[in-house]
Formats: sequence, C-alpha cells, structure tokens
Amino acid sequence: MRKRSFGNTVIAGVTVVALCTGAWLLRSGAETHAPPQPSAAQAHAGRVSGVDTRRAAAPALPPSPPDRVRIPAIGVDAPLMGLALTRSGSLDVPPAGRKNLAGWYEAGTTPGETGTAIVAGHVDNAEGPAVFYDLGALRKGSAIEVDRRDGSVALFTVDAVEVYDAKDFPDEKVYGAANRPELRVITCGGGYSRSTGYRGNVVVFAHLTGGR
Repeated sequence: MRKRSFGNTVIAGVTVVALCTGAWLLRSGAETHAPPQPSAAQAHAGRVSGVDTRRAAAPALPPSPPDRVRIPAIGVDAPLMGLALTRSGSLDVPPAGRKNLAGWYEAGTTPGETGTAIVAGHVDNAEGPAVFYDLGALRKGSAIEVDRRDGSVALFTVDAVEVYDAKDFPDEKVYGAANRPELRVITCGGGYSRSTGYRGNVVVFAHLTGGR
C-alpha cells in the first residue's frame, strides 16, 4: 500500500475503503439501488454549458474546526465529526450506523484555510442511503457550505466531480497541498461488486469562493 504525505501526516493510498462495503446493495440483492455516478462532463477536463466554474478564490480564513456541512443541490445537511488515521495509515470513517454523519480529517487543513481540507462520509449503510449517497450527482458550480466553530461559514464552489477505481486512486491529486483554500468531499463509487463492495471512490473538488 502506497503512502503519501499530507501536511504533517501520512495517508495511505487506499484511504476510504471502510466506506465502501455496499451493505445496502448486498442486503437488498439489487444493483438497481446503486448511487449516481458522475459523468465525464463533470471531470476537470469537461465543460458544463452555461455554468462558470472559474470563480476566483476568496481570501483564506483563519483555522477553525468545522461543525457542519451543507450541499443544497443534493439535500445534504449533516454534522461533522473529527476523523483520524487507522493503524494502516488509511483515513478512518464515521460510525456506519449514523447515516447522516460525515467526518473531516482533523489532523489536516480546516475547511476555509489555505490548503486541502478533507471531508468523507458513507454512501449507504445496511438500512439504505447515507449522507453522501447522491454525491455523484453533484455538478460543477454547485455550492458547498461549511459551518465553522468560530461562527463563520466557509462557502465553496465545486470545480469537478470525478470517480476513481481504488487501484488507481490519485493520492497526490486528491490529498496534495494547495496554495489556496480547497475542499475534497469523498465517498464510495466506481461500480459495485457483491463480492468486494464498491470498486472505488467519488471525489468532489471545490475551492473557497466566499464566507460569512
């Protein structure tokens, strides 16, 4: 398992495998319940007619832990818990039983400050869809809001939504340092197998465009 440096810590190449069991699909026995996946048009190289995804970055905010994430376009409004690394160096995940709970990598960048902040959550659990079930349906130009503990709200604009097989997960592209405030939101995706669960991850790339 490859490892990449991220800030002052190390994250393994396969970071969110625990998110990807596909418990609901396995229990229901039907892949028709599979969550939406991003189209090629939502990738970095694509274009969306009529949507300007080139909004200038806003000035960085001072560090402050996040408490809540909202993504209005897909109905996400969820509390955030701190996530650490497992012994293998992969990113830990929120408890599977709490389907409307997401997490952020608390040893890294806080959302809104300069650098790459990481938020992750389950796509489903044994009972059905979880917090980021519709993440693959998000489109460029969509808004992401993060409530911070200092009372401010960091406002991000989506730059791209991409899906990767676990074996080809681009560590540096997703977790690498940034010279502006950026955000990654991660869940499972990339197809589903009854024997192994989801084959990869959906990743949303966004940058800070405002605050209040």
